[in-house]
Amino acid sequence: MLNLENLDSLQGDSVENLEKLVLELCKLPNETQWVEFKRDNYDPKMIGQDISALANSAALQDRSCAYMLWGIDDKTHSLVGTKKALQSLKKGNQEIESWLRNLLSRNADFEFHSVLVNDKNIGVLVVYKAEHAPVTFEKTEYIRIGSYTKRLNDYPAVQVQLWDKIRNEKFEEQYALIDLTEENAVRKLDYSVYFDRKNIPIPSDMKGVAHYMLEEGALVKQDNGLFAITNLGAIAFAKDFHDFHKTYRKALRVVKYEGKSKLALLKEETRTKGYAADFENAIKFIEALLPSREEIVDGIRKSHTAFPNIAIREILANALIHQDFSISGAGPLVEIFDNRIEVTNPGVPLVDVKRIIDNPPRSRNEKLANLLRCLRICEELGTGWDKIIIACELYNLPAPIIDVYEESTKVTLFSHKSFTDLSIEDKLWACYLHCCIKYVQGEQLSNKSLRERFRLSVSSTASISRLISLAVNKRLIKPADPTTAPRYMKYIPYWA
Repeated sequence: MLNLENLDSLQGDSVENLEKLVLELCKLPNETQWVEFKRDNYDPKMIGQDISALANSAALQDRSCAYMLWGIDDKTHSLVGTKKALQSLKKGNQEIESWLRNLLSRNADFEFHSVLVNDKNIGVLVVYKAEHAPVTFEKTEYIRIGSYTKRLNDYPAVQVQLWDKIRNEKFEEQYALIDLTEENAVRKLDYSVYFDRKNIPIPSDMKGVAHYMLEEGALVKQDNGLFAITNLGAIAFAKDFHDFHKTYRKALRVVKYEGKSKLALLKEETRTKGYAADFENAIKFIEALLPSREEIVDGIRKSHTAFPNIAIREILANALIHQDFSISGAGPLVEIFDNRIEVTNPGVPLVDVKRIIDNPPRSRNEKLANLLRCLRICEELGTGWDKIIIACELYNLPAPIIDVYEESTKVTLFSHKSFTDLSIEDKLWACYLHCCIKYVQGEQLSNKSLRERFRLSVSSTASISRLISLAVNKRLIKPADPTTAPRYMKYIPYWA
């Protein structure tokens, strides 16, 4: 007989697992805060409220999942079957899953399944526990009180308990897969990069590999003696993201378009390995899709990409590490055009974009950032953006643009444009970032340094002076010493 405490190990779309799950849940004497039975009630609003309630109750009860089953008598728990398929239900002309996701908060995560049990069709809704914040439906939080769905606001004490649970749990520490043998857990991870980067010989047996993975928090030994792979382990070392329901939507997507718009898609690929395991190969894949030019130097043909490698590496590393994992259904995305690269990640920056160069480093995913730093994939020194800006200046590229949206951040790296082709906003942004870089290096912006940044001759002194004056008027920069003669004036950022 299966242990009800380990029901979460049966989650997934395996027919055998779903059948066992249904039979075990039916043995419960009553509905619980994390299990609800339905005969044939498919009211969409009720389902939405129950998804919110079950997700929040699962978090409160320290369960990975909660469940709603159709085709079960809610009093006797006997199998009666259902004629409807959950995946085919509609609200008006819209599929019910799409309708529900529009009204549920972004951290709501659930799956519809159908399974034949004892010749009876049973509908199974798997609801994953609330993470980062309570799940809402139509902007209202719900909770299960006994076997009833109630508004969370009506139970202040329960609301406080739920928030305490959510705040004290970090994404990286949550379990991606549970109840695995030591060997099976290790086999799902591509751990070779860990030993290569740390210059440690790969242990000869699985127990030795598991020891290091346990030390890094990629694996956890459970109370029952089996092993769980944490989200940190899955995100960093997954051999195949498809093995991990909670993280496979976080796989890196790379898209190449023809021309400068999204009209014609040339190539699309979703990387299937964890970030640490795949980072170098992902960089090579991206660089192979970049526009390039060839030149012959001393009789040798050399290819040059339009973008500096170090800038691409730092921007991609930032997108992977600093994304907001609480935003479901979205992951890091690289889009390549003829004249630019756009790198988008879920979540907004934790620091003011204008202070991104001088502010101390901050990450919402500290364990992931620390692990990738130890593997020399990224830094936690706060110098990533310094390198990006300096590389763009050396390549004579426009300053990268950072666009912040409601739930995402996009960094755009442009190929070369002449000074005359830049918009006034692009010129001002480049002037400001140049001033910031000079300041953190212990130097100051001058007419000469800005001319050199744009590869302009002395004849452009007047144009650069007008740009500097405009930047001062826009309060992006200010004179280091206002009493200095205009010809020798130097400038520092507005915040210095």
